[in-house]
Amino acid sequence: MTARLNRAGRAVTRDEAAQSVGISRKLAAFHLDKLVDAGLLATRYEQPGGLRRVGRAPKVYEPSDLDVQVSIPPREPVLLADILLDAVLAETPGESAGLRGARLGPERALTCAQQVLERHGFEPSRDTPTLVRLRNCPFHPLAAKAPELVCGINHAFLAGFLDGLGAPAVQATLIPRPGHCCVELGVPQDPGGAAADAPACAKDGDGPSPAPPGS
Repeated sequence: MTARLNRAGRAVTRDEAAQSVGISRKLAAFHLDKLVDAGLLATRYEQPGGLRRVGRAPKVYEPSDLDVQVSIPPREPVLLADILLDAVLAETPGESAGLRGARLGPERALTCAQQVLERHGFEPSRDTPTLVRLRNCPFHPLAAKAPELVCGINHAFLAGFLDGLGAPAVQATLIPRPGHCCVELGVPQDPGGAAADAPACAKDGDGPSPAPPGS
């Protein structure tokens, strides 16, 4: 129904909405008001087409400004666009928006990474205490269209994210696997020394929370 209202190009009455989808006025009113409650439609009272008529103006509906996208499994092409935009508007050398002044140990860094990447559709899985695999690629099907480009951007993005966490012992490794994200996060077999431990994520109330990717 919202698609039909978008195509109408103006606010419509309950009668017009009902006629456009072939249902009763009462049923149309029920669904329209549900969409208003969800924030997908806005409503007001006015005469259709701006005509002046005797009596109370009918209730009319039009799409709201709310932008809603639903994808199963999660896809985030906007996040990829944000990464590219940030690269174009990159800071001067030596600047960084990541966490500074505190370093996280490998396991705590992976815990923080899990919490943030879960919110962005990567579906992280903690396979071992020092390994996080990402079961979903939020950039598919763009990655299927240009795998080397998109996977390269994703790898650089996640490596930069770990750098922002202050976790030098954890690396983002490009390991393409069908049906999964092409990158996994973990501690190499011989990392050359562990990083000093630091306060846990904000979830534990001991320190600042890492900024979400793309923010």
